Amino acid sequence: MKTAPPTTIEINRMTKQKRLVLDILRSTTTHPTADWIHLRAIEEIGNISRSTVYRNLNILVENGLILKLNVGNGETRFDGCTHDHIHLVCDKCGVVIDLPEEKIRISKSRISRNTGYKIDSVDLIIHG
Repeated sequence: MKTAPPTTIEINRMTKQKRLVLDILRSTTTHPTADWIHLRAIEEIGNISRSTVYRNLNILVENGLILKLNVGNGETRFDGCTHDHIHLVCDKCGVVIDLPEEKIRISKSRISRNTGYKIDSVDLIIHG
């Protein structure tokens, strides 16, 4: 399913809370959960609700500013790095890491040629 392109209205309405959520997410490489982000946001501004964090995460995902990762076990993680890259998930401890791009190459143009689909992005999660 293709996500709609960012709307000028949503991007221009970067509230204090939305900016905080984005800054927290972009300052870590841990691929945190929404609850982890909420705890960090409370440390910063104190009175931010969990629903505000969830709402802003969804807006940021919809606008292509962050990635939402469904890593299995019903757990959703978020990533501030939006370029195409590969994630490795440890099924034992739950750690999610980025794999260096030189490890695995995925050619969007080759996939397009072979399938006839226009490939907008790549979201590959490897479990181990």
